[in-house]
Amino acid sequence: MGKKVTVVGAGFYGSTTAQRLAEYNLFDTVVLTDIIEGKPEGIALDINQSRPIEGFETRVVGATTGQSGEGYEVIGGSDIVVITAGLPRKPGMSRMDLLEVNARIVRGVAENIARYAPDAVVIVVSNPLDEMTALTQLATGFPHRRVLGQAGMLDTARFTHFVAEALAVPIGSVRTLTLGSHGDTMVPVPSQCTVSGKPLTELLPADKIEELVARTRNGGAEVVALLKTGSAYYAPSAAAARMARAVAADSGAVLPVCAWVDGEYGIAGGYLGVEAEIGAAGVRRVVETKLTEPELAALHEAAEAVRAKQAYVAAL
Repeated sequence: MGKKVTVVGAGFYGSTTAQRLAEYNLFDTVVLTDIIEGKPEGIALDINQSRPIEGFETRVVGATTGQSGEGYEVIGGSDIVVITAGLPRKPGMSRMDLLEVNARIVRGVAENIARYAPDAVVIVVSNPLDEMTALTQLATGFPHRRVLGQAGMLDTARFTHFVAEALAVPIGSVRTLTLGSHGDTMVPVPSQCTVSGKPLTELLPADKIEELVARTRNGGAEVVALLKTGSAYYAPSAAAARMARAVAADSGAVLPVCAWVDGEYGIAGGYLGVEAEIGAAGVRRVVETKLTEPELAALHEAAEAVRAKQAYVAAL
C-alpha cells in the first residue's frame, strides 16, 4: 500500500477503471475526477460503500475539476494517472473523428498533471489513442518512458476472445498478440498466436484467421454499433487497470502497450503499439518480438501512418 492513483474522467470507462483499481486493494487512495459537478463524488461514495462487501481498504476520493484547472490539487502526489477524459465514439464515427475535440481536452488535463503530479506515470486511454499519447507526452514534458497508452492489451484481449470462441477452447489456452496502431493500421501477429502451445496457423485456415483479424480491428466499432450510445468500457477498463497495477507493483510484466519506439524494429522515434516491460518508472524497455516479413512491413506502415497524425496533433 502507500500508493496513490488518479483516474481523470468519471464516465463509464473512468468509473469502472477506478472501481477495478480500488478492488485490487493495492493502493491507499484512488482519486476520480470529472468536470461534471458532483458526479465523481457520487461515484466515489458509491464505490466506498462497497468496501465492506468486497473487502478492500482502498479509499476512493471524488473531485470535481474546472476547465481552468480548479480542483486539480487533489491529484497531488499521484504515482499513476490514467487519462480517460474526452468524448466517446458514436455509431459511424472513427477514432480519428474525435481528434481535434479530444486533443483540446487531453492537452488541458496533461498540463494539470505536470503541475500537480510531476512524478507520475501517465496511462492514456483517450481516443484516438496513439495521437493522444503523443500529445500527452508533449504537453507534460515528461520523459517518454513515463507516458504510455492502453491499446494493445485491449486489442489482444479481443483477438484472444474471438480465437477462443471460434475454436471452442478455454480463454486461458489461447495466446495472441496485436501491435501497431489502435485503429485501421492495427497489426495482429498470427505468427505469435498459439492455442495450448500449438500455432494458430495449424488450427485455423488463413481466411478464417483473417476474418478474426478483421473483427479484432473493428472490435470497438462493433460494440459502439450495438450500444448505440457510448462505447466499450468493461474490457478497456480491465486493460488500463492491469497496466496501472504493473506500474504500482513494479512487476516487470511484458504487456502490449502504446510506447515510445526509437530504433526498435528499425523504426525511428514515435509512439506505437509494441510489447514493453512495465515497471515503477513506466516503460523499462521495448521488447522486440520475432515477426514475419509481412508482419514487420505492416508494423512499419503503421508507424508511418501514426507518425504523420502525431505530428498533426502536436500542432493543435
